[in-house]
Amino acid sequence: MNLRVKMDKKQQLLDQRYLRMARIWAENSYCQRRQVGALVVKNKMIISDGYNGTPSGFENICEDENGLTKPYVLHAEANAITKLARSNNNSDGATLYVTASPCIECAKLIIQAGIKRVVYGEKYRLEDGINLLKRANIELIYINPETNEPE
Repeated sequence: MNLRVKMDKKQQLLDQRYLRMARIWAENSYCQRRQVGALVVKNKMIISDGYNGTPSGFENICEDENGLTKPYVLHAEANAITKLARSNNNSDGATLYVTASPCIECAKLIIQAGIKRVVYGEKYRLEDGINLLKRANIELIYINPETNEPE
């Protein structure tokens, strides 16, 4: 096995593990409709994390009385990226692991944050976020949640 194949296999295993960790992190979300988790990894270190939920200081209720998501609920990616603003870390060149594919608003944040890879485990019905990330030449890896293999 040559070095390139070995490195790719090692990266694939890391991608699977970090995505599994993001799924566990999603369990922290109080949202009823969907729980999403995100990790920002740089140089094999988790530098930030996030899950979907309300802003700091708000009640931990994501849905209104009709079961619809409140408009001020933050996505997991947005929480992870904005958390970096309060730290000494930066996400330039990092990888974002997220349990669901990013929406267009989160895609814009990902691009501006300098994130170079996005590994996700569930396809969102709208593909405009993924299409924008492709346009920005960000490496996208979908890991099928049923097979745990990249597609």
